Amino acid sequence: MKRLLKNGFPLSGVLAAALSCLAAPAGAGPLPIVHQALVAPPMMPPPITRKTPARVVVDLTVEEVEREIAPGSRYMFWTFGGTVPGKMIRVRTGDTVELHLKNLASNKLPHNIDLHAVTGPGGGAPQTLVAPGNQAVFSFKALNPGLYVYHCATAPVGMHIANGMYGMILVEPEKPLPKVDREYYVMQGEFYTGTGYRAGGLQPFDMQKAIDEKPTYVLFNGADRALAGNKALTAKAGEKVRIYFGVGGPNLASSFHIIGAIFDKVYSEGSAHFQRNVQTTMVPAGGSAIVEFTPRVPGSLTLVDHSLTRAFNKGAIGLLTVSGPDRPDIYSKGVISALGAASPVSVKPSPGEDAPVNAEPPQAHEAAPADHGRAVFSKNCVVCHQANAQGLDGVFPPLANSDLIQKRPLEAARIILGGRAGPITVNGVNYNGVMPALDLSDQEVADVLNYVSTQFNHGKPVVTVDEVKTLRAQRQ
Repeated sequence: MKRLLKNGFPLSGVLAAALSCLAAPAGAGPLPIVHQALVAPPMMPPPITRKTPARVVVDLTVEEVEREIAPGSRYMFWTFGGTVPGKMIRVRTGDTVELHLKNLASNKLPHNIDLHAVTGPGGGAPQTLVAPGNQAVFSFKALNPGLYVYHCATAPVGMHIANGMYGMILVEPEKPLPKVDREYYVMQGEFYTGTGYRAGGLQPFDMQKAIDEKPTYVLFNGADRALAGNKALTAKAGEKVRIYFGVGGPNLASSFHIIGAIFDKVYSEGSAHFQRNVQTTMVPAGGSAIVEFTPRVPGSLTLVDHSLTRAFNKGAIGLLTVSGPDRPDIYSKGVISALGAASPVSVKPSPGEDAPVNAEPPQAHEAAPADHGRAVFSKNCVVCHQANAQGLDGVFPPLANSDLIQKRPLEAARIILGGRAGPITVNGVNYNGVMPALDLSDQEVADVLNYVSTQFNHGKPVVTVDEVKTLRAQRQ
């Protein structure tokens, strides 16, 4: 065995046949050999239909790969099988799993694997520690049904996990879970970089931030927007959806929630027991949950860690796009209207000096400072559109590098003055939300738009105070 661990990779055929005989009970024939079909997340291997145990051969390759962690930002990931999370392993209770771990010669570091489904010291980590250019093989019996995390356990363990070395293994019970229409595989993990969120370029790992548990990114499936756009999960209204959800960590638990859905069932800790009608489920680092729900109406359901700054400021957000007919009996379209005339005020203007309904708010008599636009932006815009003016994907449109600011600045001014509800397209992306009118003077409106244009759009001033006055007058 020592020779096999050091040289070459083609072990699975002969070794599986030999060890299959050793794994079979006395008097029984050798177990049938099944080669695990591995697919990239968020997809799942197909459900197991066989009724008896098998010897399942699993080939996992450790790959150290540089790829995007966020648009314009790259990271050196350490992975099982080239994906974060590593590919789902799917076996049945009573199966014997023969795992081949291959560490490519192009990698820089030794790696191993600890599977929480293993009954035995180290979960397989001592048997599988291999340097680049080597492989290890060991087997274990899947004794307990459930959804289990696997991860690298090479020192420093937290660093290996924080670089993406985690995945899951599903051990199906002898009586499998009821059939569903869609199955998906999602894991949450943190990434600790020396530069900021979406900072651009190659972002290095920061060990001190990992020790301090201050992640730059908290992500689903290893990348910002991994479950958005053309990579969003999909379902039809009325279909039953099951998500196998886990947390790789290395440090943070998840408050897993889907905006617009209620979990019909939650198998807490990935166990055999479930709760019904759950809104949010806590999943610890190194833990899992199986959630089931049935979307009823079309639209986008939003997967989040309900520790919500992680969702809206660190990336722990994804989408499930639901198609189907409208169901106004379940979820109607909204109707937005004004609240009515403003409440009376205690101080009345002098006769003949009645202020118009949409009058400009009182202004200070002193001239605005040179950085007045920055101050208005910080006070009124940062919460939704972020300090870098990039907005939030699918929620708030960007103001930076924005065709709204560059080509339609007067429309932007109208929105500031009067608010807006409903769809709007910015940079070719559709948004559908509500922005209330801001109580700003004409000078403040002009200053903030010109600040955004010059600071975030490499432009020049785009609107004058007189143009804002004219727009305000048109609204009266």
